[in-house]
Amino acid sequence: MLSAFFTGLFLGLSLIVAIGAQNAFVIRSGILRNHIFFIALFCAISDSLLIILGIAGISFFLKDFINEFSNIIFGFSALWLFSYGILRIRSALIYNSITINNKAKSSSLLKAISIVAVFTFVNPHVYLDTMILIGSISQQFLDTNRIYFAIGACTASFIWFFSIAYGAKLLTPIMQKPAHWRNLDLLIALIMFVIAFNLASQGNWV
Repeated sequence: MLSAFFTGLFLGLSLIVAIGAQNAFVIRSGILRNHIFFIALFCAISDSLLIILGIAGISFFLKDFINEFSNIIFGFSALWLFSYGILRIRSALIYNSITINNKAKSSSLLKAISIVAVFTFVNPHVYLDTMILIGSISQQFLDTNRIYFAIGACTASFIWFFSIAYGAKLLTPIMQKPAHWRNLDLLIALIMFVIAFNLASQGNWV
């Protein structure tokens, strides 16, 4: 029981602990204090649902779909991430000063959730990691142990997203300086471009 739970927990953390488009957006929202709880909750629940679907056996169907349409999926995903990177560069170049405080105006909850939803579900790797990889590894566990494995993997998502969302608030005093904020936007843009290039390469677009 405990072995299955911790296997799922550590596997989930090992796959999710990476600075990707989704994580970068969560960190940025945490610094801005922009709907932190709901964004972290959405990401954690989304990952958990995909993990559960994968463990339930959907991975066998999705694997064939991704193999057949991988070029199109990876290409459009790369285009979306590249566009977001351009927006972050534009933000870094336009704004001369940013003040972050509890009264700062934030984007609407619907808009924030819409953006993070795109980052979550247009990324082909999220399906490969959560549904196919975790789903396949779960097959080694039987009966209730498979359930504990699923709980462990889902717990990893909740721990990670809430940690980076609320942990990002600790950066708020640092981000009061405009130069630091511009550097963050440029770093996020670089991350987007690297991920976009890798996706485009895998999709044979470059």
